Amino acid sequence: MAPTANKVKGQTATVQVAFDDNHLVQQLAGEQNSYLKIIEKQLDIRIHLRGNQFTLSGDKPQVELTERLLHQLMEILQKGYPLFASDILYSIRILSENIHRDLKDILLDQVFIASNKRVITPKSVKQKEYIEAIRNHDIAFGIGPAGTGKTYLAMAMAVAAMSREQVRRIVLVRPAVEAGEKLGFLPGDLAEKVNPYLRPLYDALHDMMDYEKAANLIARGAIEVAPLAFMRGRTLNDAFVILDEAQNTTREQMKMFLTRLGLGSKAVITGDITQIDLPENKASGLVEAISLLKGIDGIRLVFFTNRDVVRHRLVQEIIQAYERLEKGKAPASQGASHE
Repeated sequence: MAPTANKVKGQTATVQVAFDDNHLVQQLAGEQNSYLKIIEKQLDIRIHLRGNQFTLSGDKPQVELTERLLHQLMEILQKGYPLFASDILYSIRILSENIHRDLKDILLDQVFIASNKRVITPKSVKQKEYIEAIRNHDIAFGIGPAGTGKTYLAMAMAVAAMSREQVRRIVLVRPAVEAGEKLGFLPGDLAEKVNPYLRPLYDALHDMMDYEKAANLIARGAIEVAPLAFMRGRTLNDAFVILDEAQNTTREQMKMFLTRLGLGSKAVITGDITQIDLPENKASGLVEAISLLKGIDGIRLVFFTNRDVVRHRLVQEIIQAYERLEKGKAPASQGASHE
């Protein structure tokens, strides 16, 4: 519905927006208007709700953005999609970057429904691009900082592909390299030594399906979680293969992994080239692959930035702080509190 009034004074504006469904209006506002408070804080405007009518006032561009935001979020509610506080934040970020974006195209792209009935969907334009890359290419790379959903979404796509019988098995691998530690110095047998490196993959998997079901699939070999070294000499047919933390592969390991792909298979490679833990004399196989494989038909590279972080808002700010430090723009002690 179009706004019922529009009064502009210079660069400030007041706009009224009304919707017919009072029940959906309350969902849009959130419990005790919590969602409206998020919008007010993020966009620095005022929102007054009376009955089914929102009155928006503040800086004109921000009011226009909020008006579009409310209309698009209402359309999503009308489709039966429940809104959460995080959806409000993601939506504000998406429209702030491009007010003409269609939120439905992003937030209603259902990837998978987890065992807890939670619907997994993209939360940013870049996540949507990443999901489309995985859907439409046999090999997809997700490159960028922690918290951007690279591994989690790849796992969701893998589990969804298996549930639809598009693949017969899922293979999850990681290089066993972390902060310079050597496997030989760790206690226990080989399985005990590599398990800590694979733990993040297990965590993501157990977030997608019941622990018992996951354990049964692992026991049957339908899901395999293993260190990268275990891939040597194999050919993986009808499989969805995920290589996580790929920045810690060598050239030889990356070549070995990419050439394991068999018929009916799909591979996703994730990594953060700013977090390489290889020895100084070893070049990252992921860095080399980015330049080597770019432009090959059937391979898609998606690059995330700190703007795509979808964890706690502080994660994005922490990443930005370290980036400033590495660029020499902010000394480590700058702004430090000694209280």
